[in-house]
Amino acid sequence: MTRAGGYALALSLLVGGCIPPSAPPQGANAPQGESTGPMDVASGEDPYLTPRYEDVLDQPAVWEMRPVVANARAVSEGEHIVAAGETLSAISVKSGASVAAIADENGLVPPYTIEIGQRLRIPSGRFHRVATGETGIAIARAYGISWSELVAANNLQEPFVLKVGQGLRIPASANALPPAPPPAPGDPLENRAAAFKLDLEDILTGGEPATPTETVTVEAPTPSRPLPASTPVREPTQFTSGFGWPVAGRVVSRFGPASEGQVNQGIEIRTAASATVSAAGDGVVAFVGDDVVGYGGMILIRHGNGWISAYGRVATAKVQRGQKVKRGDPIGTTGSGTTPQLHFQLRKQQAPVDPLKQLPPRA
Repeated sequence: MTRAGGYALALSLLVGGCIPPSAPPQGANAPQGESTGPMDVASGEDPYLTPRYEDVLDQPAVWEMRPVVANARAVSEGEHIVAAGETLSAISVKSGASVAAIADENGLVPPYTIEIGQRLRIPSGRFHRVATGETGIAIARAYGISWSELVAANNLQEPFVLKVGQGLRIPASANALPPAPPPAPGDPLENRAAAFKLDLEDILTGGEPATPTETVTVEAPTPSRPLPASTPVREPTQFTSGFGWPVAGRVVSRFGPASEGQVNQGIEIRTAASATVSAAGDGVVAFVGDDVVGYGGMILIRHGNGWISAYGRVATAKVQRGQKVKRGDPIGTTGSGTTPQLHFQLRKQQAPVDPLKQLPPRA
């Protein structure tokens, strides 16, 4: 699936208000099934607007651990004559323009072979040089643009992991918006959302820090030593465990069209208070944070073969980014409010997949 196609699916997770309310809270041993009946909330509170995430994920998400300074270099149009021993990467650093921009300007294709004495046109524009630990999301935020704009301006391709020293063209639209200030730790979720709005697609494609190497091996950290923010998480090469149910409870909203023309990208499972959330399959934890608007605590697991599982409205996380998990391992708990729920998604190559077609049937 292409990046453009992913965005065409309107991958914002703000579907809480359009998910049909349903049955009263169910215990861990309650009968399983689907329901579309009215929600029984005696207090009248809206569980989507007033979640209780008592112990949630107060450590900054990895994408914002390395603040980005908007220090893009303005490059004027010019010409460069290739000298002995020069590479396109070295010319990129010297001129300030990105490798991709120079290559496009001169019709070069990988592996970008150049010859001594060759005249290269240097394109004009503003270019940001990626530093260690910087993520695509953080770079986009520093310039007041969306991650999708940065992807389009640089024709970035999956898996979208940036390289240290890589030049990125900053689109002209960046001049129209002031950079959003980074949210302070402990700020209310709505304040953080106002500062910078993320969706799941952003985190999956632009949330990994830049790496100087092509291959990164991720080992499971000890509980006191989470994976360093400068180390990207790469998914396992194979996925063989299959998927299991992530929590005991009742499906109260299905995958697909919801009210007012919106789409639910996953399913909602009503649970008991503080119910244990388990990994749906073997994999590596790729994200733990509360940056996704409308879903409070969020955990993402990469399983291999392009599969990703997402667990939203998690109140307490029991895993850390980079940690290896097995199917059925506890990874967190749901909330303890009036109507605790887990939002669960499965994605294949970024595209949402109906979880009920991948999970085993329940008796």
